[in-house]
Amino acid sequence: MTVTHDFDVLVIGSGAAGLSLALHVADHASVAVLSKNKLSSGSTSWAQGGIAAVLDDRDTKESHIEDTLNAGGGLCEYDAVKFVVDQGKEAINWLIENGADFTKESREDKQKAVEGDYHLTKEGGHSFRRVIHSADATGKEVQISLEKKVKAHPNITLFENHMAVDLISNDRRNIKTQKCVGAYILDTKNGKVEVFRAKSTVIATGGASRAYLYTSNPDGSTGDGIAMAWRMGCRVANMEFNQFHPTCLYHPEARTFLLTEALRGEGAYLRLPNGDRFMDRFDKRAELAPRDIVAHAIDHEMKRLGVECLYLDISHKNDEFIMEHFPTIYKRCLKLGFDLTKEPIPIVPAAHYTCGGVMTDLKARTDVKNLYAIGEVAHTGLHGANRMASNSLLECLVFANAAGKDIVKLIKKEKFSTTIKPWDESRVADSDEEVVVSHNWNELRHFMWDYVGIVRSTRRLQRAARRIEMLAGEIREYYGAFRITSDLLELRNLVTVSDLIVHSALQRTESRGLHHTLDFPDRDPDMDGRNTVLKPPRKPFSR
Repeated sequence: MTVTHDFDVLVIGSGAAGLSLALHVADHASVAVLSKNKLSSGSTSWAQGGIAAVLDDRDTKESHIEDTLNAGGGLCEYDAVKFVVDQGKEAINWLIENGADFTKESREDKQKAVEGDYHLTKEGGHSFRRVIHSADATGKEVQISLEKKVKAHPNITLFENHMAVDLISNDRRNIKTQKCVGAYILDTKNGKVEVFRAKSTVIATGGASRAYLYTSNPDGSTGDGIAMAWRMGCRVANMEFNQFHPTCLYHPEARTFLLTEALRGEGAYLRLPNGDRFMDRFDKRAELAPRDIVAHAIDHEMKRLGVECLYLDISHKNDEFIMEHFPTIYKRCLKLGFDLTKEPIPIVPAAHYTCGGVMTDLKARTDVKNLYAIGEVAHTGLHGANRMASNSLLECLVFANAAGKDIVKLIKKEKFSTTIKPWDESRVADSDEEVVVSHNWNELRHFMWDYVGIVRSTRRLQRAARRIEMLAGEIREYYGAFRITSDLLELRNLVTVSDLIVHSALQRTESRGLHHTLDFPDRDPDMDGRNTVLKPPRKPFSR
C-alpha cells in the first residue's frame, strides 16, 4: 500500500535555495524538505568562495550589474540581473540574522573594513571587492546556519534519504490546464515509493555536472530537477553553457576538490610546468578574467604542451595570510603532500556549474502552475553564457525569497488533489542486471567529457547524440522491467540532461561564453540576446 504525505509546500532539495525557501514560508504553511542523501550532501556545503553583494560604500550596484552582464557574454537578462543585485545586501543581512558567521577584517588585510568589519574578497570578473565569505568554507557555514533554523521550526518536516522519482500532474491530457500536485518519492532506505501531495512544489535540486567524468560537484548533482521538469512539460534554456571551474586539485585522491577562485582574487598566479605565467596572453585581466576565459586558457595550454595539469601558485604571499584565509584548502593540500605556502599546486579544470536550466520568471514560477524552480536547477536570466563568481549563492537566496512570497499567496487558494494514483510496481521485478546501470553511467560520463567538454565540434556533438539515443533506449527498457533504485533514477536523469546539453550545443552555431566549438570559433553578433530554448513534446506524459 502506497504511503501518502500531505504538505502545503513540498521542497525537493536541501541546499541554500531549498532551506531558505522553507524558512520563508514555514510561518504560513506546512513544509516538507526532501534530501536524497543527508541534508548537507548537496553542492552548497562544497561552496568555498563566498557571496557577491554590494556592501562597500565605494562599490555600486551599477558596477555589480555591469560586471555580471560582461561576464554573461551578451545573454544575461538585464531585469533578472538588476533584480538579484538590488536585493544583495538584504539577502546577506537575512543570512546574518539567521546565524551565518562571516569572516571579519584582520590586521593583515589592507582593505578598509566595511559594515560590521566583514572582510570582502575579489574574484574573477568583479571590479570591486564585494564577495563576503566565511574563510574558504562559505557554503558550509551557510548550510549549517540554515539547517539549524530549519530543524528548529515546528512547521518544517525533514526527509533525508528520499529521492524524487517524478512530479505529478493533475491532468496529463491538457498542457494548458495542468498543474503540479506533488511528486512520487523513493524512500531509498526501504526501497518504497511514496506519494507526497502538495499545493505547491519547489524543485531546488542543483545542477547536472555529474554528467561529466571530472567534476567539482558532489555525487548528487545529477540533474534530477531539470529532467523531472522537462518530463512534466517545462521549457529549459541554455543547457550548452556548463561552467568548468578552472582550478580543481589534480590528485588521484582528490578528483573533486576545488581550489576556490578567491585564491586568484587574493593574488595567486597560474603557471606552466616551467614556472611561466601565461594568462596575460589570453586576457588583460590575467588570473582575474572570468571563469570561461581562464578554463579555456588552461585547456589550451594543457593540449598545446601535452601535459596533464598546470599549476596554481600563492606561495609568494605571507604564510599567516594564506593559513588564515584558506585554512580548509591549506589543510587538505597538506594532507595530500602539497604545501600551499611553499610551492605551486597542480590543477585541472572540472565541470562545476550548470548555467542553464528550467525556465522561470522573477517569482521562480515555471511553465507549469504550482511548480517553482530555484537555485542552480533554474534558468532565471542571471548567468547568461557564463556565471560570474559568487553570484550563485546570491541567486539562491534572492529567488527563494521571491518564490516564498508568491507561494504564501498561492496556497491560500489551492486544495490537495484527490485524483493521484498510487505507485504501481505490480508488473516489475528486482533487477538481476545492476551491471548495466554502472556500465552505462561510466560510458555516459566518459563520452560527455571527451565530446561535450570545454572545446567541442559538430562531429563530436553528433557522436555524443547517437550514444545518448542508444543509452536512452536501454534505460527505458530497464526502467520498465525492474524496480527502481536511486542509481537507476540518477542515470535516467543524467541521460535526459545530457541529451538537452548536446542538442542545445548543436543549436548554437557560434562560440560564446562557456560554449566553444571548433566549427564556429567566433562569436556571432546576430545571436546576442538569443537564448537556446528547448520545448518538450506537447503530448501526454508517462512515467
